[in-house]
Amino acid sequence: MLTQRLRITRHLEHLVGERHPETSPHALGKTAHYLSTQFAKAGWISSYQSVSAWGNVYRNVVAARYPDRPSKEGELPPLLVGAHYDTVSGSPGADDNASGLVVLLEVASKLSRQPLARPVWLVAFCLEEQDRLGSQAFVARLKAERRELAGAIILECVGFSKSETGTQQAPPKVPIAVPTQGDFLAIVGNETSQLLVRQLELEAQRQVVRLKTLSLVVPGQGEAMPDTRRSDHASFWDAGYPAVVLTDTANFRNPHYHRETDTVDTLNLEFLSNVAATVSATVLQIARVWP
Repeated sequence: MLTQRLRITRHLEHLVGERHPETSPHALGKTAHYLSTQFAKAGWISSYQSVSAWGNVYRNVVAARYPDRPSKEGELPPLLVGAHYDTVSGSPGADDNASGLVVLLEVASKLSRQPLARPVWLVAFCLEEQDRLGSQAFVARLKAERRELAGAIILECVGFSKSETGTQQAPPKVPIAVPTQGDFLAIVGNETSQLLVRQLELEAQRQVVRLKTLSLVVPGQGEAMPDTRRSDHASFWDAGYPAVVLTDTANFRNPHYHRETDTVDTLNLEFLSNVAATVSATVLQIARVWP
């Protein structure tokens, strides 16, 4: 059986490289196929959701697992874990966002044979870098179908870590003290998602003592702090669903963000492995017993 570190390395070998709808559409499609194949190999029901934009059709990759037997109370709302798979033009996107995709695939592997009390959806969104078009389309369908969610955990740049002083900047208007060492995972939620924030904090402490976390709960949909809205979780916030984003804070820590130097060798694989372990433990806890 492959170790987690080896699985992560192999996934990164397949995922890292420019994945852009205009400048590298073939690579974007190849990545969607790889993700779908890996989900299916782990025993998940894998499918695509079409997203129309600029006269073309793109795809969200959706994987699902359901309880082996129905709950006495009926089907519980699903838990969603998501990460975007597109990049900006010119960047190989190792941290942004192959790192998030790796965690998504690790969750698929860790939960492949675990009994569940509620459905779990794993979604790789396209076109996040294009005004979140993929997640907006996904959420629009949820609303149209009047579907509920237990919550959404969004992974956005989760592989860059530095322990030296001065490697972390504080985003503007953030009302909490931010360490100057860039070695923590930020957990950002809004008031609707406070329970989800607390569950992630608890599992980080319980499962991976080496993973430092810093949590922020913003009012409303984060309108007063625009930097807290810069990923697919904002699509869920705007629709009233509880959602959190997990991030290494991107450009506030990583000097390679959105550049051609965002490569595998800049990632901290131990940090990334710890994020994967924490997210997997959280998802399992919620999918088994969370109300």
